[in-house]
Amino acid sequence: NIAHSYDFLNHFFSLGIDVLWRKKAMRILKQHLRAQQSTNEVHLMDMATGTADFALEAMRSGIANLRVTGVDISPGMLAIGRKKVARKGWTDRVTLMEGDSADLPFEDATFDGYTVAFGVRNFEQLEAGLREMNRTLKPGGMGVVLEFSKPTHFPLKQLFHFYFHKLMPGVGKLVSKDASAYTYLPESVDAFPEGADFLKIMESCGYTQCKTHRLTGGIASIYTGIK
Repeated sequence: NIAHSYDFLNHFFSLGIDVLWRKKAMRILKQHLRAQQSTNEVHLMDMATGTADFALEAMRSGIANLRVTGVDISPGMLAIGRKKVARKGWTDRVTLMEGDSADLPFEDATFDGYTVAFGVRNFEQLEAGLREMNRTLKPGGMGVVLEFSKPTHFPLKQLFHFYFHKLMPGVGKLVSKDASAYTYLPESVDAFPEGADFLKIMESCGYTQCKTHRLTGGIASIYTGIK
């Protein structure tokens, strides 16, 4: 329902900082891939790709011989994402397809890495999705998860709560014409097992060397793990 206004509201609500968060996440993944010293084609999956912002950021990152497969459960989001990919002229290197994180149509050890931006908190089966994405990674491949988190220090904690729970739902409803989508957003962030709790879940799903990088005072976090 909100696909038509999704990109605008993302950048509006984050004041454009979400672009910088994606760039930092890609730098972490690129550094890991460089350390792997692979000279072959690099194949990344962007899970919950939405309108393909993270897939396009991967293409801009300068990773050599890169292919990206974006996966999302929403046909409406993918339709907009395909138009953005076509405008960039990357249809031969970026593929977008429907799929469920808990039941991916890929063989074991398909990808050198994967990214998920603001998607894992929406997984109906969080652990099943993390295990399934891990299955599709090559040994030594990295999973990179970018997700909202909650600031813990005054005054950012109080400002964030007001912004997320009061201002954002009203503006989101006005622009997207969907009353529930931007009420659901803060509720899903509140319910998400962030920080050390999420790292423990990643470890239980088969990831090693799990780390977290807090961003912009804790508004968002990058989580990484190695297969």
